[in-house]
Amino acid sequence: MISVIITTKNNELILRGLLESVKKQTYEKIEIIVVDNNSVDKTKQIASEYTKKVFNKGPERSVQRNFGVEKAIGKYVVILDSDMRLSKEVLENCKQIVQRDRVKALVIPEKTVGDNFIAKVRRFEREMYEGDSEIEVARFFERKVFLEFGGYDTKLTGPEDYDLPYRISKKYMIGRADKYLYHDESDLNLGKLLGKKFYYAKNGARYAQKHPELVRSQGNLLFRKVYLRHWKKFIKNPVLGLSFIFVRVLETIFAIFGFISAVGMIKFVRVLYKSIKVKK
Repeated sequence: MISVIITTKNNELILRGLLESVKKQTYEKIEIIVVDNNSVDKTKQIASEYTKKVFNKGPERSVQRNFGVEKAIGKYVVILDSDMRLSKEVLENCKQIVQRDRVKALVIPEKTVGDNFIAKVRRFEREMYEGDSEIEVARFFERKVFLEFGGYDTKLTGPEDYDLPYRISKKYMIGRADKYLYHDESDLNLGKLLGKKFYYAKNGARYAQKHPELVRSQGNLLFRKVYLRHWKKFIKNPVLGLSFIFVRVLETIFAIFGFISAVGMIKFVRVLYKSIKVKK
């Protein structure tokens, strides 16, 4: 069985789309577990139409996810956010690959969908990351391995997506699925995007201190090698390319301020220096 863990908070407008995509999977041995965080809208009501396993837990996403895995009975777990959608064969594909390749976790490649400006910029960016192990994150895990590593670090919100697979990769191989999941960012605007970047950087300061060796590759939003490898994308679509650079500059500024607000300027400089030293 595959246990699908979904974390929610006031997601009544988008949750049904994800739940429908789970129900339409070609793989049938699935249980759905929804872990809500004190929603005040109809999120729980909608979730209860698809599963009896609807719980309430907080205060943050990492705690919700770990709680959902504890309640799961599947051999495998897949961790999803409510703004995602699954291609109909993705879970069957994941099961086939983990058994064929004997890996303990899988990256499920993502595509951004949405017609608004930010969604187009995000899609332009995400397409460059396909196959990049430093940026893509594993969402499909063998449950006993997830528990072996203590699940997500509950002191992290945002970077926990990178932290857990990174720790697992030091002992086990992580594979990659062939099918996609879709990230619906049609509701995302520039203000929300920058607010998220500030919030995640503020809460992710511990991640930078925990893994300074990853700061230069993951924390560097402006000068990633992957941009140079895909320089033709910028030539083919210069308007979108320039828009992407503009948004990245703003994201970098908000991320820096978020980090500094959490640890102060002195620690920020120390972490930056340490990351450079570790790289050398």
